[in-house]
Amino acid sequence: MATVANAASGKGTAEPATNIRVYNTLTKVKEPFTTVQPGKVGMYLCGPTVYKEAHIGHMVGPVIFDTIKRYLTYSGYEVTWVVNITDVDDKLIAQSHERGISMFQVATEMTADYLANLQSLGVTQIDHLPRATDNMDEIIRFIEELIAKDIAYASNGDVFFDVMRDPQYGQLSNRSPDSQQGEGGEAASRKRNPGDFALWKSAKPGEPAWDSPWGQGRPGWHIECSAMSRRILGKTFDIHGGGLDLVFPHHENELAQSRCCHGQPMVKYWLHNGLMKAASQAGKVGGKSDRENAEPEQADVSSKISRSKGGGGLAALIEKQTGERIRFFLLRSHYRSTIVFDDEGLAEAGTSLESFYRLFIRYQRISGKSFYEIPYCTKRSAFVAPTSAAGAAAELVKEAVTRRTVFLEKMDDDFNTGGAVSDLFELARAINRFIDASNLEDATKRTEENLKAVQDSLGILRELASLLGVFVKPPKKSAGGDQAKVVDGLMQLMLAVRAEARKTKNFAMADMIRNGLTELKITVQDLKDGTTWELAE
Repeated sequence: MATVANAASGKGTAEPATNIRVYNTLTKVKEPFTTVQPGKVGMYLCGPTVYKEAHIGHMVGPVIFDTIKRYLTYSGYEVTWVVNITDVDDKLIAQSHERGISMFQVATEMTADYLANLQSLGVTQIDHLPRATDNMDEIIRFIEELIAKDIAYASNGDVFFDVMRDPQYGQLSNRSPDSQQGEGGEAASRKRNPGDFALWKSAKPGEPAWDSPWGQGRPGWHIECSAMSRRILGKTFDIHGGGLDLVFPHHENELAQSRCCHGQPMVKYWLHNGLMKAASQAGKVGGKSDRENAEPEQADVSSKISRSKGGGGLAALIEKQTGERIRFFLLRSHYRSTIVFDDEGLAEAGTSLESFYRLFIRYQRISGKSFYEIPYCTKRSAFVAPTSAAGAAAELVKEAVTRRTVFLEKMDDDFNTGGAVSDLFELARAINRFIDASNLEDATKRTEENLKAVQDSLGILRELASLLGVFVKPPKKSAGGDQAKVVDGLMQLMLAVRAEARKTKNFAMADMIRNGLTELKITVQDLKDGTTWELAE
């Protein structure tokens, strides 16, 4: 660890010594990662507007930034991650009218659905989930400050941001204020300029509303994020994330509001993930978005999956495919690339995961221990390379350490999970080759030295996999229809009979069941918290 002097206090503050570089949408280049406060990271991700059930497209950003937080924490940073919930919006109001329930009930139900899906995909690193409706005082205060600086103006109960008052407006999306058409409708007649955007909207009859200095109304979309990020992370923070479709207008307007209000940058690094498109779809899926200035690796983002193209039903998809498979699928490519969503891609991710699961079962078989109980390093700076006596065992551990180094180099380079995943595969192959070459499946030829080399190498695999949020706990079986449920039910019955045989010391019966299952290419794994089974290829 390096120590950086704190000029204000004269005290030393721990700053991780890393080579992390990130691509900044604002500057269009990769930059060395340095933080506003040494050793600390403030990170904000735009969350959903909770008016309908979450779809898989909503999971892309959370899975990516959950992984980024895991990696930064592992690298020695103290990370505070905020994901907002937009729980007041035209779409929510429309849903409340359509369903005949309050907007707040719609938001509560859909927020619960969103959070349940995050949990299923292993997104567990979020520190704050602020809701817009819980932050009205902060939002109103922010708008008042902009009016006081003559950056915003009130007009017949509405408040607008004056884009012509910001000379830097458009720097994130490479647009000029003169090029903005703005929205039509009633609000257009109350604006100074067509591109001015709403900070506060006057209430229509029957709409949810809050008291404000400009009359009853509700906030515009963009001001919510500026206000909530400032309250939790401060006027300037480190990372702002979101999908490429949010660069304009949402993030452009956030940046303008905050910079003009505070006279300093809102964010050091703007990180934008590529969007998701369905393989069978051509053209834009799910709404208007501008991609004119996308980088080459971002160019094919004109199709993003959404409910309007059948992207709903996420809970059912998770039940069928498992959260770990979907997470692994999302991380197989670089986060700035387009993700093509189809059954074939999910099947490939499942096949890839099965190769790891079989290795874990194999380790259980030769060692009597669970992969999920192998100790591993949780801090980058604390890693100590395992040592083995000599020969092939030492070579395996050396290969594992080398793979770890290459994995971390790829993650240091703008969080390249797609490249890093390939090193997990290479490490798994090396371990399997060693088990074969050392005849570890033969109990008479096992040595403690060789078993230790396998465990040490798998410990490194666990360390790296934990940064991606996979192989954290034994896999959950995917549902695959009624037939799969019947098969799983029969297997649970068979395992229960075997467990009873072992309990009554009828080991001949227990062995007969296990051997019979092995002949059917079914591998049984006894873990501390129960017994699982896997069907080998």
